[in-house]
Amino acid sequence: MLNTFIARDVPMICANPDLVVERGHRIIPCAGAVAAYYEQLGGQVRVAGKPHKPIYDEALSIARQERGDVDKARVLAIGDGMPTDVRGALSQGLDLLYISAGIHIAEYSVDGETDEAIMQEWLKGENAAPKFWMPRLA
Repeated sequence: MLNTFIARDVPMICANPDLVVERGHRIIPCAGAVAAYYEQLGGQVRVAGKPHKPIYDEALSIARQERGDVDKARVLAIGDGMPTDVRGALSQGLDLLYISAGIHIAEYSVDGETDEAIMQEWLKGENAAPKFWMPRLA
């Protein structure tokens, strides 16, 4: 099916470029993996959503419609994905709550739990300094 779309020069629009996502305690492929495969086959991919500026502008616009003049300093981004959630929030100057037990847990876990010292070193190596972190939201 993807080859048929490529033959017709149909671009793929990927609204979530995450390659993987956590579902329960499993890491599974996400829309970004399909987009990467489509591109590998020779198809054109257009990416929307995080980490790109327009999605943050739209979210802030909606917040301002609902709540009045919302200062970016009062916005907290929450996420676990380095290439999308973390990079997007930090590039937009937003405070970030990093969820450590998400898709990167294998980088810094000991016995299945976040080792804070290892995580901080990993984040430093990624040039990322989230303001807050916690293992899970729930």
